[in-house]
Amino acid sequence: MPVDQHAPASPAEILRLRGLRVTAPRLAVLEAVEDLPHADADAVLRRARAALPTVSVQAVYDVLHALTDAGILRRIEPAGHPARYERRVGDNHHHVVCRQCGAVGDVDCAVGEAPCLTPSSTSGFAIETAEVTFWGVCPDCRAAAG
Repeated sequence: MPVDQHAPASPAEILRLRGLRVTAPRLAVLEAVEDLPHADADAVLRRARAALPTVSVQAVYDVLHALTDAGILRRIEPAGHPARYERRVGDNHHHVVCRQCGAVGDVDCAVGEAPCLTPSSTSGFAIETAEVTFWGVCPDCRAAAG
């Protein structure tokens, strides 16, 4: 697979480029979210603890917050589900959520640039993104139902 010459070479470089100190908890959380797109905080905690057994629950929440604020992670909040985190940021894509198991997938914008939907009125707001959540039943749940 070709390497993007503009992409940071490592998780540590990603943190440095956003002005964040490189710490073991930040690296563990960043790598966990990279490995588990759309993971909730509990899944991130479990994965981070596999790499760093001493990381606390509070540290994981603090890191998720800091990485989201720095634009390294995106937080999504499907209705009725815990917040999820992903590394895919800056492209204003949307999501599809399974009503049965809660699986989440990415859906690219129809137009391709943020915001990919144009409101009939902005009420004076400078619109930055549009969030759309598609709901349905994933292939695994459909197969299980017969």
